[in-house]
Amino acid sequence: MSGHRVLLLEDDASLGAVLQEHLQMQGFTVTLCTDGVQGSQAFKANEFDICLVDIMMPRKDGFSFAEDVRRTDSEIPLIFLTAKAMKEDKIQGFKAGCDDYVTKPFSIEELMLRIQAVMRRRRKPTEAESPTSFEIGSYSFDYPRQLLTRNEQQRKLTPREADLLRLLCQSVNRTVRREDALKQIWNDDGYFAGRSMDVFISKLRKHLKDDPRVEILGIHGKGVRLVVG
Repeated sequence: MSGHRVLLLEDDASLGAVLQEHLQMQGFTVTLCTDGVQGSQAFKANEFDICLVDIMMPRKDGFSFAEDVRRTDSEIPLIFLTAKAMKEDKIQGFKAGCDDYVTKPFSIEELMLRIQAVMRRRRKPTEAESPTSFEIGSYSFDYPRQLLTRNEQQRKLTPREADLLRLLCQSVNRTVRREDALKQIWNDDGYFAGRSMDVFISKLRKHLKDDPRVEILGIHGKGVRLVVG
């Protein structure tokens, strides 16, 4: 993790300074912003490897910041660090595009483990690790480039969409157990990870809806299956 560039958005000056110091001690280069507008400006002006984002900030909240980021960058890992612990807030966070959601108070050890897990999922696969391209009915799926193509029309997937679609393609016409998918892609088989996966399954269904031979089925009590007729 040494040398990775972190964009940290935290309006609490004391907590922001503590997090910045701990991250720098772990070898990260940290840019600290105290509101969402300042964070958006920093994101546009610099390159970062991960964003750590408070939700309740002045001028622009974390949800709005995340949505802005996802309009231009579907790949950068984004973790919310927030006191908003309601189920609805977590669901909104995942819909806004976050990769993880950490509620305050948290330990620096927990934060580091979550950063490592998210960034590990972002590593580009090598050709030796698995097949890199798949045919899904009339679609072509290029996993390393995260591109879904049909009739020369290309759609850029998010990294998590691509990870989930690859997992389904590797078991096409067979059921992927829900807990296996959650542990492999989310590193977590809890309730909120499950809700996040449901959001991504819905997104993939929309991406694949133009070919009636292709369907993603939820198998009650078991898991999910990519069916290609």
